[in-house]
Amino acid sequence: MGDFEAVGDVVSGGLLGRAIEPRAGEARDGHTRETHCLNCGTALVGPYCSQCGQHAHVHRTLRAFGHDFLTGVLNFEGKIFRTLPLLAWRPGQLTRRYIDGQRARFVSPLALFLFSVFLLFATIQLLGGPAGMDNLAAGGSTYHSTSEAIAGEKAKLARLQAKRAKADPEDIKELDGDIADQARSLAALERLKREGVANAVLADEDAVNVRSSVPMVDAAIKRAKANPQLALYRLQDAASKYAWVLIPISAPLLWLLFPFSRRFRLYDHTVFVTYSLAFMMLLVVAMSLWGAAGLPGLGFAGLIPPLHMYRDLKGAYGLGRVGALWRTALLLLFAVVALSLFAMTVIAVGMTG
Repeated sequence: MGDFEAVGDVVSGGLLGRAIEPRAGEARDGHTRETHCLNCGTALVGPYCSQCGQHAHVHRTLRAFGHDFLTGVLNFEGKIFRTLPLLAWRPGQLTRRYIDGQRARFVSPLALFLFSVFLLFATIQLLGGPAGMDNLAAGGSTYHSTSEAIAGEKAKLARLQAKRAKADPEDIKELDGDIADQARSLAALERLKREGVANAVLADEDAVNVRSSVPMVDAAIKRAKANPQLALYRLQDAASKYAWVLIPISAPLLWLLFPFSRRFRLYDHTVFVTYSLAFMMLLVVAMSLWGAAGLPGLGFAGLIPPLHMYRDLKGAYGLGRVGALWRTALLLLFAVVALSLFAMTVIAVGMTG
């Protein structure tokens, strides 16, 4: 819901900007006849503004709007069809060509990364994310519908408040923390219901008995135990919103593979990481759809990431076989570290917020 709302805000803002744009110099056919750029005011000396690059003359007709839309879509499609084959089979060449300045032919790494994030979480929802998990049962625990879960959470909150009223002063602080946790869980569950997420579930309170020595972790475990589906929903929401964190986490780790190189800078590593992460997410999407279709061959999917990393390193950095191989082994280790740090970030945001 939040992603679609954000898209709606962007579209609405663009339409609003179009609505309030000055109409000076517009002819009856919707084609402007201005002598200065409508975007930055620079005097026009050709078909495009020499300062900002905007087209010298703009159209304000529905036909022109449709033309701009189709041009944008087809341009993206054209770039995608040139980018994806290289990303899949010659990723190092794609990374190196982009770094060396060939930008117009390919989708930028950040645009492809954001597209991959959207496609990944759309696939998760399509194949049955937290919102599509109905009446789960685990470990002998019984789960209830959203309305029953809300009623149960309210009853628990009332019991805690009644217990606090009769508690000794030394126990009140701990009960206040439990009451706050319960209130947040109830509020989140009610928000799920308002957003139309069906069949959120509530686990029995004693279904899981896990403890740690970290109070924040214990609180997160308690909330997850109280409602595992709500916990999954929160984690998925946090992962989609903070997927970009993988880039600043991964780029410095990649730099460790070339710590004394003056040729390769952090920018090069960032482009490499962003394209590589986009590929890995698209691979997850492809394998998920492949598995959902019941097709064979998924057993070989685990070989694709290391092979892709090897080819990417070899091509992007001009490495020999030996140099690419040992760096691939380290990069696989760094990938585990990066994913662990990202998982910790998602858990911290999703379960303690």
